[in-house]
Amino acid sequence: MFRRAVCRAAAIRRSAQHAAAVPPPAAFPVARAFRQARFSSADADIVEDTESKSDAGQIKETETVSGQAENHEFRAETQQLLDIVIRSVYTDKEIFVRELISNASDALEKRRHLEMTNPDEWSPEADDEPPCIRVSVNQDSRAFIIQDTGLGMTESELVANLGTICNSGSKNFVKGLQNDPQGGSSAMESIIGQFGVGFYSAFMVAKKIRVYSRSAKHGSQGFCWESDGTGAYTITKADGVQKGTKIVIDVRETEVAFCAQTVVERIIKKYSNFVGYDIFLNAARINTVDAIWMKPKDEVSEDEHNEFYKFVANAYDNPRYKLHYAIDCPININALVYVPQTHTERMNLQRMEPGVSLYCRKVLIQAKCRAVLPEYLRFVKGVIDSEDIPLNLSREMTQDSALMRKLNSVVTKRILKWLHEESNRKPESFSEFFEHFGQFIKEGICTDAINKTDLARLLRFNSSQCEDSKPTVSLEDYISRMPESQQNIYYLQTQSRDTGLASPYYEAFKEKGIEVIFMTHPADHIVMTHLDMYKRHKLMSCESSDPGEEEGTTKKDMEDLMKRELSKEQGTELCDWLQRTLSAKIQSVKVSQRLTESPAIITDHEQASMQRFMKTHGISQPDGASSAAKHHLQVNPKHEIVRKLYTLACRSTGEKSEELAKLVAEQVYDNALIAANLLDDPRSMLSRINSLMGEALADTTEPILSSNTIETPPPGASEKIRATAI
Repeated sequence: MFRRAVCRAAAIRRSAQHAAAVPPPAAFPVARAFRQARFSSADADIVEDTESKSDAGQIKETETVSGQAENHEFRAETQQLLDIVIRSVYTDKEIFVRELISNASDALEKRRHLEMTNPDEWSPEADDEPPCIRVSVNQDSRAFIIQDTGLGMTESELVANLGTICNSGSKNFVKGLQNDPQGGSSAMESIIGQFGVGFYSAFMVAKKIRVYSRSAKHGSQGFCWESDGTGAYTITKADGVQKGTKIVIDVRETEVAFCAQTVVERIIKKYSNFVGYDIFLNAARINTVDAIWMKPKDEVSEDEHNEFYKFVANAYDNPRYKLHYAIDCPININALVYVPQTHTERMNLQRMEPGVSLYCRKVLIQAKCRAVLPEYLRFVKGVIDSEDIPLNLSREMTQDSALMRKLNSVVTKRILKWLHEESNRKPESFSEFFEHFGQFIKEGICTDAINKTDLARLLRFNSSQCEDSKPTVSLEDYISRMPESQQNIYYLQTQSRDTGLASPYYEAFKEKGIEVIFMTHPADHIVMTHLDMYKRHKLMSCESSDPGEEEGTTKKDMEDLMKRELSKEQGTELCDWLQRTLSAKIQSVKVSQRLTESPAIITDHEQASMQRFMKTHGISQPDGASSAAKHHLQVNPKHEIVRKLYTLACRSTGEKSEELAKLVAEQVYDNALIAANLLDDPRSMLSRINSLMGEALADTTEPILSSNTIETPPPGASEKIRATAI
């Protein structure tokens, strides 16, 4: 109690001495600490957590200094560089936890390598602690302590590594391994440090830092390095120092959040969960999930995959597909990615964030990295680890955008190839996948011109030749069934397969036995427009295409089609009359042989379907565009209605015949609009239909009313009369 009171009085005196130079603190210092620490709102509730008040699992500072302290000063430019590191290099203060753990992991890896290659000087002794990293936090004392049982440092190494900014001991160690005749590839692959500035990130939250270190080399002395980061540091001999390094951080009052156990646990799991050594926080192991993407895929069990997927995807179910692969050329990549069972966008929720995180040597570089995969693969979850990616000084982002594009290209092509392999391996399962994730594949075709052919292999549609055993068809399946005379791939925009089979646009293809793909999503037409070609076969809409002779129509078929139809001259005469009668609605009209069961169709449906899609999605039309566009009409000269319309319009006389012919022509046109799903308001046809029904029933004899029919009294009659009538 007395010691705490003395410390508090000293703090008050220091505050009074600097009152003139330092602005007064905010009215709510704890809230200010939350803002400066930049941790989540969920962590804010933990600052007053009583769990940190317990001494269970705390690392005790048992070391004692001895001898005369030697003072060292940073050079002027070194101090300036230290200020830059503390204030400008790192975007989040929580990064210091990642940097210290990475340094501890490197120290453990160095010691492991030296014990194997030079056991005479570095072999472990009986009382040595097992290799691990221990972290201890305490809010009452505002202490953050991290200790490893790694290589440790001598006095000269403390001066070189901690007294010289940007001198990376790990980088120098790796350089030495490159010429090591005994080989050090395993250690080289596991060393994380590169720049020699990670340790100084601790000064973002520290008021003072003490480093106790003792080299693991036999007979080494322990030392204490101490600094407040203001321009000088001291190195003193210390007793009771274990082999390895212990860093004791006196955390500033404004950064007390980093002494809360749950906050630190979240940071460790976010950045360092897959470090190759056990990490303990207040005596409890934190990193319980292994970095299985670095293992050979044959050594990873299904249960490990399920556990890892739930960790990286924050999911509760098991993955639908998994891809685990590693390559060295053209770039070093270790990847483990998953496809979920479903996704949130399917339920009309907000757009998903990218699901793949970027790691370098098992340390998180960027969570939900947008640069690793294209936007349309945002449903993929997992990890991509590459030691070749060039990192910036803070190791929070990459520097070489060209290399990142290469990484993106390699991984994207591998994922698309993997999905294609899954489609061949289990077609039924892949059809279910496409039902859930097909929208992302279609989005990719519209946005990724480089990979759209690979994406097109994954498309699945219903078609006119689909069977119950195989309800969907790929473009590969379609091409494999095409007759030799067929050159194009035909598709039809429709609401369902049954609607497509009944469409007048399908009639000619049905007559010739040509398979047609039915597309039921409103955006499918745009997808086909972007794809345009697939393996030298042009994608053609049935609504703007006529199969013609090149798609299998023989001379005998043409002779049969000419029976019971208007002659060429009669067809021309009827088309001229329709052009004059419907001039306000149609742009052109001509006779077509493509129809068998319908009297007429609209043939510029591609443009019209685009207008309908824009209207459905609230996209305004360009200035000057007409909402009531004129269409191209084709009539069937074999159909009974068309033949009789010709007789009524071109061979009959009289005002009544002319009026009836006009009603029929307008109804034929509206029926064609309905078939094309282009009629906005069908109520406009009601009066015309009633007139046509009246004409059709004109010669029908009306029934004679019976003599005993009781007429209902008018509303004004007396109640007695109305009751009698009822």
